[in-house]
Amino acid sequence: MDENSSGGRKYPFSWELLGDIEAGRPNLGAYTHLSIYRLMQFTFRDIVEQRYGTEAVEEIFFAAGKLAGAEFYRNVIGAPENFNQFIIKVQEALREFNIGILRVEKTDLENHEFTLTVSEDLDCSGLPVSGNEVCTYDEGFLAALLEGYLGTTMQVKEIDCWSTGDRTCRFDARRGE
Repeated sequence: MDENSSGGRKYPFSWELLGDIEAGRPNLGAYTHLSIYRLMQFTFRDIVEQRYGTEAVEEIFFAAGKLAGAEFYRNVIGAPENFNQFIIKVQEALREFNIGILRVEKTDLENHEFTLTVSEDLDCSGLPVSGNEVCTYDEGFLAALLEGYLGTTMQVKEIDCWSTGDRTCRFDARRGE
């Protein structure tokens, strides 16, 4: 793809960039070891933080998670008829793709306020305790999933994290501004 066909950008995302995994990896398949995913994530984080600062890495990872969540909603979740079906579809998809185990602790559908947990998540489950929440990408991803279903801007903030000593990641989600 040349830069002119994408408005001057070299790497605009599209779902097609995921490719034909069966054709491309007939022997190795669709899965890799979680440590390799984390190797990529945390080296990206380190380089971006070194060059642009901590605030920039958080903004970039949130935005990337949000883009991924929007595409995941559009291409995997679809348009469930009601909130219960939405949650079930998200739970099933997150398990199928080995992303994590989603649970809903609190639901106030009328005011768009939720408390969600993701256990065994890709980003931090099993990490050493650092005192820092690391699931910024997940915040964006969950925000986009909720926005896809609810049709309104959502703010999602991690309030508990494995790397702060908790054993599940907990997220506060509420209508954004």
